[in-house]
Amino acid sequence: MKELLKLVNVGYEIVDEKLFEGLNVSVQEGDVIGIIGRNGAGKSTLLNLIHGDIRPAEGRIILLEDGLNMEIVVQESEDYFSDGGSAEEVKLLEKWQVPAHEYTHLSGGEKLKARLAKGFAGSADLLLLDEPTNHLDGESLSLLKKQVREYRGTIILVSHDRHFLDEAVTKIWSLEHGGLIEHKGNYSSYMEARDQKRLAQQREYEKQQKMMKRIESQMRELTSWSEKAHAQSTKQEGYKEFYRVKAKRMDSQVKSKQKRLERELEKAKVEQVEEDHVVRFSIKSQHKKGKRFLEVKDLSKSFGGKALFSRANFTILHGEKVSITGPNGSGKTTLLKIIMGLEESLGNVWVSPSAGIGYLTQEVFDLPLDETPAQLFYKETFEERGRVQTLMKHLGFTAAQWQEPIRDMSMGERVKCKLMKYILEEKDVLILDEPTNHLDLPSREQLEETLAQYDGTLIVVSHDRYFVEKTTDVKIVIEDGRVLKQLSEPAAVQDDARELKLKLETERQEVLGRLSFMVPGDAEYAELDARFLELTKRINGLKR
Repeated sequence: MKELLKLVNVGYEIVDEKLFEGLNVSVQEGDVIGIIGRNGAGKSTLLNLIHGDIRPAEGRIILLEDGLNMEIVVQESEDYFSDGGSAEEVKLLEKWQVPAHEYTHLSGGEKLKARLAKGFAGSADLLLLDEPTNHLDGESLSLLKKQVREYRGTIILVSHDRHFLDEAVTKIWSLEHGGLIEHKGNYSSYMEARDQKRLAQQREYEKQQKMMKRIESQMRELTSWSEKAHAQSTKQEGYKEFYRVKAKRMDSQVKSKQKRLERELEKAKVEQVEEDHVVRFSIKSQHKKGKRFLEVKDLSKSFGGKALFSRANFTILHGEKVSITGPNGSGKTTLLKIIMGLEESLGNVWVSPSAGIGYLTQEVFDLPLDETPAQLFYKETFEERGRVQTLMKHLGFTAAQWQEPIRDMSMGERVKCKLMKYILEEKDVLILDEPTNHLDLPSREQLEETLAQYDGTLIVVSHDRYFVEKTTDVKIVIEDGRVLKQLSEPAAVQDDARELKLKLETERQEVLGRLSFMVPGDAEYAELDARFLELTKRINGLKR
């Protein structure tokens, strides 16, 4: 395979804080590379460095092909320009069912599809995609996977979508602890290899610690004997020379043991496994009483001469957890705006006047971008500031980001800033529009857990099926101009599937632990290896 470019000792920093350093990796023709990592690790920054929009603080990026043509599709954009589009772009817009409206009037999914169509139509040698699955419905996601597989050039993409990374990429770049780990294979194979490597590293670290304790214990014992011999050499008349020689011999043994310990550690020094990025937060409500939160009667909405939905009737009670689903452009975000009084419509919408509502839009540009968290969450007392800063730490922010402009934050970190507002205010109703967009996996999983335990009213728009199943039990489906309210899949069915997955994961980790102490020639190795592969296959089947 022909090399297109290489990164040589590349590093980058923001506001005197290093994002990463010492990145050494190359891109081969035909690669489909998935960049993964926590929010703020520098994934989008790495794409922008490769595209040449910014320069590395250290190291260099070498283009190995003259006239290498690159195209980048950003994850969010307030502005978009298309000069009418090539025949290929028009064809893709039709395939992805993007209406011929002004960009600002498109839904979040339609805006992304418009940018993707332009990117793929350019037939660049190297196509860079930043979070290309955000906002996309199931049909559009399938079309994107097909488009990636059929693309003749090379692709580097950033994504938090585990299933997409499994089905679309051939190589993983993982930004972890300020460095980059490269893996040939998809996301699941990387995570399996990573788990195995971390387990083996932890075992080796524990063995090393035991060896150190053993040698240090022997050294303490020899030192004690040496000190005793020195003491006796000054007290025993007629035996001073004997004890002096004995003391020197003990000193020599202590030094020998010390050198041996240093040699052993230098020869096979094993670092302790670094802890994975952990996110912790909870959302409380004001326990609003009463029966109805929302009542909709004969609601109709048209846009650009097209009816989104008509004569919709439904009620949402306090404490219900509701998902709003439907294809891109069906009117999900519009319905939320109507509920919030931000969009005009025909019909009647009644919202409980006593309800305290937190509304999380899918926009990432509606924050005061020039302000810092210290300004955005200004608190008068030291105790209140401490609470906000502790929450920021639990959400994965660094201490330095307290004084960092929101403009310099990643998209995922901006979403977390918006979530912080509702965590601090303890709203009794949360209306969340695509809340998992841009979030890293630990944050997404913690949000799932938190909303599953939230005791207020919840209305969620999301294309993440697993997230919806875990956090809601009622569906409002917008399809073919109709709005229907229905129960989700019974919770018992979901719980059974999750319990089975947990049992299989536990057994797989146990098998992996036993394998880590064996080599391929051992008696049980083949049997355990086959069991590991079988468990992995069953777990992946459950994920689908």
